[in-house]
Amino acid sequence: MKHRLELYVTLRSPYSYLASPRLVEIARDIDIPVSFRPVYPIAIRIPDFFEKSDPLWISYLQRDTARVSEMNGIPFVWPKPDPIVQDIVTRKISADQPYIRRLTRLAVAAEEKGRGLAFYAEVGKLIFGGTAGWDQGSHMNEAAARAGLDLAALDAAIAANPTGYDDKIAANEAAQRQAGHWGTPLLVFDGEPFFGQDRIDMCLWRMRQSGVRISSDPAAP
Repeated sequence: MKHRLELYVTLRSPYSYLASPRLVEIARDIDIPVSFRPVYPIAIRIPDFFEKSDPLWISYLQRDTARVSEMNGIPFVWPKPDPIVQDIVTRKISADQPYIRRLTRLAVAAEEKGRGLAFYAEVGKLIFGGTAGWDQGSHMNEAAARAGLDLAALDAAIAANPTGYDDKIAANEAAQRQAGHWGTPLLVFDGEPFFGQDRIDMCLWRMRQSGVRISSDPAAP
C-alpha cells in the first residue's frame, strides 16, 4: 500500500504556526508523499464564528498559545497586522480581507513549486514571530527567498488566475471536511484525521504502526 500524508493549515492559526517546526521535520524525515494543503481560517469560512463563540474561548486561546510557545521555545506574539481584518470589540469579520486572501493564495502557489511547507514555515515565523509590520517593506520578499521562492513570481501567477487559486483552496477545504474535520492544523494519514498540534505524536505512532520509516527514529538506519 502506498501511504500518504496531507497537512492542512491556515495562515492565521497560531496552533498551525506553533506546529510548523515539527511539520517541517516530519516532511523531511518520512519516506512517503506529503501534500501541503492551505485552507482559509474558520473566520473566513464561518464569518460569525467568533461572534457566537463563548467569551472564554479567546482568553483560553491566549493563555494556551503562550504556554505552548514557552514549552517548545518557539517565539510567539499575536501578529500586527492580524492576517484577519476583524473588529476586536464586536468580533465582526470584515468583508474585505486583503491579507489572508493573498497569504493563502501565495501558500498554494508555493506548493505548486514544491515549496509550500517551507514557505509556510518562513512566513509563519514572520507573522507570529514578532515582526511588526510583517506585510511592509522587504519582509515578505525575504521570507519567500528563504523558502527558495521568488515572491514577485508567485504574485504574478496569482494575478494571472486568481479564480484558479481560489478553486484550489476550495478543493482543499472540501478534502479537509471529507477527511473528517474542519480545524487546523490537521494531519491526514491514509485518510485518518489527526486534529491539533497535540495529536502530531499520535499521527507519528500510526505511521510507525503502518510501517512508515521515520529517519529521525533511533532505530532507523
